[in-house]
Amino acid sequence: MKKILTLAITCAVLFYGPLAMAAKTKQAILAGGCFWCMEKDFETLEGVTDVISGFTGGKLKNPTYSGNHQGHYEAVLITYDTSVLSYQDILDHYWVNIDPFDDKGQFCDKGPSYRSAIFVKNESERMLAEKSKQAVISQFPNQQVVTPILDASTFYPIKGDESYHQDYYKKSPIRYATYRWGCGRDARLEEIWGDAVTH
Repeated sequence: MKKILTLAITCAVLFYGPLAMAAKTKQAILAGGCFWCMEKDFETLEGVTDVISGFTGGKLKNPTYSGNHQGHYEAVLITYDTSVLSYQDILDHYWVNIDPFDDKGQFCDKGPSYRSAIFVKNESERMLAEKSKQAVISQFPNQQVVTPILDASTFYPIKGDESYHQDYYKKSPIRYATYRWGCGRDARLEEIWGDAVTH
């Protein structure tokens, strides 16, 4: 009987253990211009377990960076530990790492694919996203917040020959730092958000 009980407990741990771990993580999809920068800004946030660069928001299947990605946003798929971070925490971090007033792109990168956007998967996320956007609008009553809140659609990770875009800030730190400084991203973020900036 003891052996049967021990076996049952072991099987339960082996079967339900990974499910319990999986239940502690959620994902968010956000666009904020250059996905190199978004990846770095979120991977350094405690509680984030993974960030993947890719495209979303468009109808074109399998978009590529060097080829056709018309209609898509450069975006990141963020996996986070819900015992450390909430979706609200993700949103709070997002806003202070974008320029919510730029309808032409983000920082030095202009064009439709570089615009900011929050992609929501359900009504709970939409409600929190709308509330967070309203807070930004209230904070800046004399400026127009143009970041839309959109329904999530298929996320296409950068892959294949273009995989070098994943973790670019780690693979090419000098080039990345030069690009980020030259793009004026941090200077603009500090101009908008001041001490709230966390890059």
